[in-house]
Amino acid sequence: MAPLNPGDKFPSDVVLDWVPIKNQDPTLAGTPQDYNASSEWKGKRVVLVSVPGAFTPSCQAYHLPPYIEQLDILKDHGVDQVAIIASNDGWVMSAWGKINRIEVRFSKKHGWDAEMANRNERWAMVIDKDGTVKYAEKEEDPTRITVSGVEAVLSGLTKSKEHLGRLSSN
Repeated sequence: MAPLNPGDKFPSDVVLDWVPIKNQDPTLAGTPQDYNASSEWKGKRVVLVSVPGAFTPSCQAYHLPPYIEQLDILKDHGVDQVAIIASNDGWVMSAWGKINRIEVRFSKKHGWDAEMANRNERWAMVIDKDGTVKYAEKEEDPTRITVSGVEAVLSGLTKSKEHLGRLSSN
């Protein structure tokens, strides 16, 4: 998937790998399956976050936890789903989800490719209910979490909400 920009439409053919979580034991894994993100996300507002790798220090300690902690606030901003992707295989992503007590379904390379090994870049985007990308930002320094963090995404959602409010009052 090529990098998307605000105003672009989310592609109609995005299929991601995932391993369903059927129990909380990270040593037991299910069978990898396809997840048709384009179909499943139709009509939903989705925050899609890419991290370089599950269990890496920055991703585990600083990127993922704020999204988990602020999930209710994201939902208050109309977000139906938060999806995390990394270039790890589905089994690693499933174990990462179990350890964090969330369903981290997705794995594969999508969006901006990192220039470090075989990793995704660190980025975030908001896909609106009509399939339009409303926010898309990539970290310039993959060791930092600024534009891809939950605070930046919430700020983008707030600005979008304020803009819609001004449009409807005109």
